[in-house]
Amino acid sequence: MAVTALADGSTGAEKTYPSRAAVIGWIFFDWAVQPYFTLIMTFVFAPYFAAHVAPDPASGQALWGFATAAAGLAIALLSPVLGAVADASGRRKPWIAAFGAMLVIGSSLMWFGAPGDTHLIPPLLLAYSIATVGVEFATVFNNAMMPTLVPPDRIGRLSGTGWATGYIGGILSLILVLGFMAANPETGRTLFGLTPLFGLDPVTHQGDRISGPLTGIWFVVFVLPMFVLTPDYPPRYPWRAALREGLGELKHTLLELPKRRTLATFLLANMIYTDGLVSLFAFGGIYAAGTFGWNTIQIGTFGIILAIAGTFGGWIGGKLDDYLGPKTVIAGSMTVLLTAIVAILLVDKDSVLFIKVAPPVSGGALFASAAERAYLVLGCMIGAAGAPLQAASRSLLIRLAPKDRIAQFFGLFALTGKVTSFLGPLLIGVVTAATASQKAGMAVLVAFFVTGLALLAQVKE
Repeated sequence: MAVTALADGSTGAEKTYPSRAAVIGWIFFDWAVQPYFTLIMTFVFAPYFAAHVAPDPASGQALWGFATAAAGLAIALLSPVLGAVADASGRRKPWIAAFGAMLVIGSSLMWFGAPGDTHLIPPLLLAYSIATVGVEFATVFNNAMMPTLVPPDRIGRLSGTGWATGYIGGILSLILVLGFMAANPETGRTLFGLTPLFGLDPVTHQGDRISGPLTGIWFVVFVLPMFVLTPDYPPRYPWRAALREGLGELKHTLLELPKRRTLATFLLANMIYTDGLVSLFAFGGIYAAGTFGWNTIQIGTFGIILAIAGTFGGWIGGKLDDYLGPKTVIAGSMTVLLTAIVAILLVDKDSVLFIKVAPPVSGGALFASAAERAYLVLGCMIGAAGAPLQAASRSLLIRLAPKDRIAQFFGLFALTGKVTSFLGPLLIGVVTAATASQKAGMAVLVAFFVTGLALLAQVKE
């Protein structure tokens, strides 16, 4: 017998779900936000900042880590409160709109990060922090809409499809920037051998900096299907009443959480392995720029290949989620990530797994050296495993959390994903600054995935 999804996420005697168009509209949110993670945090702007705005790559990695940590701390402190208020108010879309505006404003301001102007570093990192808070909070409330869109046995597929679709959006945004906007300063040509659109100056890296405004425009355009097609929860309380109700519910949940041992253990595991994953993605491009001297086009091409791997990983992981369960998918993904990180630490520009190889030749063919190709393969492993890890994590939460407090638990999910999210970047920043070694900074991530796997083993699905 069919059942109906009620406003609070509970079920009634008749259950119906929204149309396919509503589900597609929801999926487009992942498409809309992915360029922020692809262009800003990983493959274009972050490496550009470290290589050309900061005094040197090591200090650039450290500064970026400190800014990421500050944003993570703000998200950790506020996400459970906002999730509880959203559950009480019943609405999701107004929150997505408000935090989406922060994403648009913060990312657009990155255009002003001219190379070599160290005076711009503090406001640039502030804009990055604002945009990061915006994108993460908007994602919290978008995730909370999932349980009323499809039946429980299709949550894994929905989550995986969302991640895969997002990765496709990331690929297209990277192709747009690298193929038509970001040019090599030495040749003045883009990846496709073209002069940059809009007269973007390669010498001042305007093609790299345009990734900020492009990310904002992309979000505004592609988030519209979600707002137009996907139904929201009906309003329950006015804002002030929702605040009182939400804080009361949050207090009750926190007191109750120790009694929900499986859920609490999962949230703790998520806290640790998500910190490792976010740090890995945030610093992967910066690490490649410092190790191999890659420019924006090389890093961006690397990002396209990783995003393709992530697209297939997310899609296949979603299917495996429904067949094997999300816990199995999470464990398998973490094992792949751990293997890849250890191997990356054994790759240098002139060695692979302790075997000496010829270093990259300046001006040579793309990914021509053995070390670069090894890094590419290991990066594909990370891309293919990262998408199902994140998708299966949110579907496992939906299976474990009370349905009438789903946004609140997604707030706690974001809390556990962010409460120590400053720790990974902070440790990378501190170790990198102390040792002047990017490799030493990245090595701290091994401990995050080992600990996450040990805790996940105690979760009963």
